[in-house]
Order: sequence, then C-alpha cells, then structure tokens
Amino acid sequence: MKNIPSRRLFLRKSAIATTGVLLLSSSSIANTLTNTDSPFDGYNPYSEEKTDLRISTLFGKHLTVKGKIYNKNGTFPLSNAIIEVWHLSPNSTKFKHRAKLKTNSFGEYSFTSDFPNREQGKMPRIYFKISNSETYYFTELVINRTGAHITDKHWHDNQLLKEHLFPITEEFENYSSVTFNISL
Repeated sequence: MKNIPSRRLFLRKSAIATTGVLLLSSSSIANTLTNTDSPFDGYNPYSEEKTDLRISTLFGKHLTVKGKIYNKNGTFPLSNAIIEVWHLSPNSTKFKHRAKLKTNSFGEYSFTSDFPNREQGKMPRIYFKISNSETYYFTELVINRTGAHITDKHWHDNQLLKEHLFPITEEFENYSSVTFNISL
C-alpha cells in the first residue's frame, strides 16, 4: 500500500517554506538598507529634502547650523554639494531628526533643528555626510550648552580651512546658531 501524504500536510509545509523564503528575503533587504558605509549610527540614505528639522517650533531649544562646504584645499566653496544630517531626537534614543539639503552657488548651507539628544556616554552631536559627484565625507559636530566643538578627526581632515576650521557659536534666548565649515 502506498503512503500518500494528506493535502493539509502539504499546505502546511508549503506555508512554512514560503514564510521562510519571505523572512530570508526581507532580512536581506533590511541588511542592505541599514548596512551602509556610514561610520555613525542612524544614517538613512533616503532622507527627505528639507531645511527645518524641528518637531515643534514653539517649545524647546532650537539650533541653526550654517556654514560653507569648501573643496579639499579649503580655497573654493562648492556649489550643489549634498549635505545629509541626522541626530538623536530630543528625549529619545531614535534618529528621527534627519534631512538632506544642497549648498547654494556660494557653497553655503543652513538648517534649523531641535537641540539633539545624546547617546549614553557621549555629548550631543549632529552627524554629517557631505558628497558630490566625485566623493563623500562623514563628520560630526559636537554640541553642548556652552558651544559647538569639532572632533580630532574633523580637525585632522579639515586643517586646510585654517581660520574657517573651528565652529563659531552664538547664543540667543531660546536658540543657538553655529557656523560649521567643512572641506570635501
């Protein structure tokens, strides 16, 4: 007598196999999206183009970051350079504050955001990816209540900016303004 498996058993095994294939495929897609060349957490290459990252314009401390993107020698401003920024949202451990913007014809950029939250053991910071058709560069701007600071890596990579290297902070009642220049 020939043993013929039931139709229900066949459907169950098919459903399990299909689910496994779908889970495997979706995890591969998720790894592709999150596994970027960024040295910093929270990078999303599909950020929305905008210059105002604030969740609320009425409450909380706001921060305006502006500056110029220069060529590698620090001599000429770069127009149409793409700047991607992101940071931890206030009172959160998620990177919901992110945007993409371009420099104008003078190499200038500007965006406004809520004051960033900090990762455990670190000062609050804003992450940057600057790119053009030829290259890209990642850096970070460290922010605290007394001003803005660069990292040793940024100092090393951008020394040719000379007097434009260090960030300049201006404090106002409910917001701060930081001028932060970068070479690409």
